[in-house]
Amino acid sequence: MNIETIRIKNFKALRDVEITDIPAYCVFVGRNGTGKTTLFRVFAFLKNCLAKNVRTALNIEGGRNGLKEVLSRGHENEDLEIEIQFRLDIAGANRLVTYRLEIGATPDKGTIVKREILRYKRGRHGSPFHFIDFAYGEGYAINNEEDFDKQDLELTRESQKLDSPETLAIKGLGQFERFKAASAFRQLIENWHISDFHISSARGDKEEEAAEHLSPSGDNLPSMARYLYEKHRAAFELIKQRMQERVPGVADISVTVTEDGRLLMRYRDGAFTDPFIDKNVSDGTIKMFAYLVLLADPKPHPILCVEEPENQLYPELMSVLAEEFQQYAERGGQVFVSSHSPDFLNAVPLETIFWLEKEKGETSVHRAADFPLLVRLTREGDPPGYLWNQGLFDSKMLPSE
Repeated sequence: MNIETIRIKNFKALRDVEITDIPAYCVFVGRNGTGKTTLFRVFAFLKNCLAKNVRTALNIEGGRNGLKEVLSRGHENEDLEIEIQFRLDIAGANRLVTYRLEIGATPDKGTIVKREILRYKRGRHGSPFHFIDFAYGEGYAINNEEDFDKQDLELTRESQKLDSPETLAIKGLGQFERFKAASAFRQLIENWHISDFHISSARGDKEEEAAEHLSPSGDNLPSMARYLYEKHRAAFELIKQRMQERVPGVADISVTVTEDGRLLMRYRDGAFTDPFIDKNVSDGTIKMFAYLVLLADPKPHPILCVEEPENQLYPELMSVLAEEFQQYAERGGQVFVSSHSPDFLNAVPLETIFWLEKEKGETSVHRAADFPLLVRLTREGDPPGYLWNQGLFDSKMLPSE
């Protein structure tokens, strides 16, 4: 289930941005301050809206001023809008589903969900049908969605009133299998991973805990490594092999349990007999290991967002990491990576690259493959990272098709 289109309006610097025909592997590049982090925050915002409610999610993004701080400057009286289109198999047919969310403020109720729609076509022709349609905390959902391909059967609406107009309709409806698209989209949001890896959090001994996914901060790295070792040994051995091949000096990696029940990561350098604990290992070694653990997840995240993976990593590892992300996408997970590393860009196809620019406080997004000069230069042998380093990713210099 891949996202094909994202449209964002009035989310900080993303005044009016639309990204279409999004590939399974997507790399965003841009100078500092152009909006790469803001784009990824949209995913975190939706996840917080679902896990909590809209008001809380806005306070996380904008502080105590909430919606006012999140809305684009000069457009505080307008609504925040997010629209996502994704492919989903429903009743044996692949459908393009659209989810639209509009958030605004009213004098009497404050910040609320003004409109929430989930729609797709019932057949090949005609307009998309609204299977979920809510406004101001009330609306309806189709409760016999599995019959939507049976044109002679009438779809029935089930009226609903939410506990609060700050709550997403898909939060409640997505719990029920009969609301298939809502359930699928809820699972998509719940399971996408926005990496916010902190090496300081990953280091040191940890309390033993159950872990089936690496946490966004990486603070459960020992637990996840032990889970892979015990439950998915082949994946763990492959990670060790790749570390040995790609990180100089690493001969072995192990997870040990201390007498008081804590987990400890140990690494062994090929030049030494005894292993040493992770506090004596370089930042780059730990970060590369964490990314390999993340990418070896037996249950891949449907959406994986990683911001600037080049930090603390050796430049020569960039091509390796780019290849790992590509393989993850080929296994079925959609990957979004932001970077400004020429070495990383040199290892990815031009068709996967989008670049961000900011003018007068507003971000615009451009697809590299839409600019003939960039396409021609890469075909002639200039890698994308070189073109980025030369300043050619500039919409003012490059006429599009």
